[in-house]
Amino acid sequence: MNPASKGQAEELIEKISSRAEDFGPSEVVVCPPDIYLNDALRAGVFFVGAQNCFYEEKGAYTGEISAQMIKDLGAEYVIIGHSERRKYFGETDEIVNKKIKKALEAGLKVIFCIGETAEERDAGRKQEVLERQIKAGLEGISQEVNVAYEPVWAIGTGNNCSVQETKETLEFIRKFLPTNTRCLYGGSVKSDNSGAYIKEAGANGLLVGGASLIAEEFVSIVKSAQ
Repeated sequence: MNPASKGQAEELIEKISSRAEDFGPSEVVVCPPDIYLNDALRAGVFFVGAQNCFYEEKGAYTGEISAQMIKDLGAEYVIIGHSERRKYFGETDEIVNKKIKKALEAGLKVIFCIGETAEERDAGRKQEVLERQIKAGLEGISQEVNVAYEPVWAIGTGNNCSVQETKETLEFIRKFLPTNTRCLYGGSVKSDNSGAYIKEAGANGLLVGGASLIAEEFVSIVKSAQ
């Protein structure tokens, strides 16, 4: 739920848009809160996505937004299965699977999030958790999705996953995915570590959280990915 106001959102979008010439060949996707989607779409210099969608196309589901609504608005991407959705809203692998299917039916490009908690990692269950999330989340799905590895213990903590561990984890994840699936890394990404996740860990992209609220930092991350 950031930025906190429409004015702040417009200012951030303007600052990022003014640096579009620095994006180079990178595919930049901005996923603001739903009420700022139109502001992001008007910028016209990056792709736009939603942070979530519901698994039904329409109906009496007060407060929810369908994938078709997002698509009709003009956005092209949607994030599904983010750890905060799983943690605070009780989204299961089955719910995530239903949402991915509905998003793909609507013609949206999916950013499918997976990741283990600190407790799961400490218990030596990291690979088990990731394999379960991938298989259950993508059950019955043959279409291409983008997979974002975001270790829950690294999100917003400043305790980012090491480049070596990320490399090993992405190699493990790719065993369960079609060849050429784009795998992203997310979790305390900053401009001073972002380039290494691309060049050394082999990530195909980054899922940037808090750092995206600072225009200069966000643009620096995009440039480092080149």
